[in-house]
Amino acid sequence: MNRGVIHVDESPIPLERWWRYLPNWLKRFLPVRGGRAEDHHGKAIFGFTVFLLSESIVFLSFIFTYIALRLTHLGNWLPPGVSGPELSTLVIINTVVLLSSSFVIQPAENALKHHQLNKFRWLWLMTICMGTYFLIGQGIEWSKLDFRLSTGLVGSTFYVLTGFHGLHVLSGVILQITMLVFSFRQGNYDQGHFGVSATTLFWHFVDIVWVFLFSLLYLWQA
Repeated sequence: MNRGVIHVDESPIPLERWWRYLPNWLKRFLPVRGGRAEDHHGKAIFGFTVFLLSESIVFLSFIFTYIALRLTHLGNWLPPGVSGPELSTLVIINTVVLLSSSFVIQPAENALKHHQLNKFRWLWLMTICMGTYFLIGQGIEWSKLDFRLSTGLVGSTFYVLTGFHGLHVLSGVILQITMLVFSFRQGNYDQGHFGVSATTLFWHFVDIVWVFLFSLLYLWQA
């Protein structure tokens, strides 16, 4: 097979012409130049981006449902004796740790691109620790709340939103551990590092989702 073959782009939209004007950060999420046969990384990242878009639709459905319920139950959102989720020091620290991890995992991926394997491992391990810290902190927060999943709308929506997000954080940590283990295989990343790029992208997605959830659950006290 000729590795230099370019598949013909039959789309009525001149994507090939517009591609050259896109910023570099966006190009990494799109099939490169009509889908070159050798560009497995670019096409795989594009497919993974589509997967994250589908995940974002699920989160958006939860978020819009939460907003609709809050707006229609302003007077009786919290049952008697329930204070609801509070913006505690623990929540703030957890949020800072999770969001800061995006500024650690990206340099880790960049280090791998430049074949700095030891630097990649240490930064990657730091990201794993930060994600684990967030999960433990969230578990501690849950244990201190004065409401449970069955406590009206506030309980069901809070635990579904944070639980679903926490499941994604856990998945991200597992993926990171897997990529770290693979880095100890001789020459594992010599032919590419799609797994690391996809995990990094997934982690950024998890952090962005938390910004919205944090704003809704802790900052919106109306």
